[in-house]
Amino acid sequence: MRTDLGWRRFYAAGWLATAGVATVTFVLWRAHVREVEQRAEEAERTRDEVARRRAVEERLHIARELHDSLTHSISVINVQVGVAAHLARKRGEEPAAALLAIQEASTDAARELRSTLDALRRDDDGGGAGLDRLPALVDRARSSGLPITVTVEGTPTPLPPDVDQTAYRVVQESLTNVGRHAGTATARVWLRYGAGLLKVQVDDDGSASRQPPVPGHGLIGMRERVAALGGNLRAGPGPTAGFSVVAELPTGPRPGRSGGSAGGPAAEGPP
Repeated sequence: MRTDLGWRRFYAAGWLATAGVATVTFVLWRAHVREVEQRAEEAERTRDEVARRRAVEERLHIARELHDSLTHSISVINVQVGVAAHLARKRGEEPAAALLAIQEASTDAARELRSTLDALRRDDDGGGAGLDRLPALVDRARSSGLPITVTVEGTPTPLPPDVDQTAYRVVQESLTNVGRHAGTATARVWLRYGAGLLKVQVDDDGSASRQPPVPGHGLIGMRERVAALGGNLRAGPGPTAGFSVVAELPTGPRPGRSGGSAGGPAAEGPP
């Protein structure tokens, strides 16, 4: 009996010691895990701070390069065109429409460049051009000899700033491409306001190639802008002639999703 009691006490003491060691080991393991997690969080914060600092430095570098390489040239163009217009008026002549278009375009380019440089030096991207400047853009293109019609469908509603800017840039780049590549052409711009969606379409009836477009910086930039908003962009030869660009931009709350599409023929006719 005494022997059995002694063994039971021995076993109980052994189990108690084992439980104590296990408890201490668990506590030490939890402390180690917490320390590892804290180190990982600190390392992640450090990486984020380094990445943000590098991004800011790169933005400032780009801003300086843009300022040094473009601001002076645009200013010279604006000044020279202004002098030419002044001399023409001094001679009693009306400056050529093309000359006035260059003057307005250089002034606009200088304004947009300053806005871009300001945005690069800040964390936000405000101050860009929106659809409120579409009439001036159309007038400038018409003065350069490009016939344009603009059609607005639906009820215009206030747009988020990034959507407003992207819609304007799509029209601006599309009209620029018409002037460069379409030859003698007529351009048509459609804006269609729908429930939670703005559809922007720019068509022309020019003599551009019927082959799918070779992506350039302008087309790539449009795709990136639209995709960043979760939208969809199609660009390609029209159904019978010319070229067509169609952008669908969500105007309501956007879930975290990536948009975009491969290049291909655009939708036929107006939106």
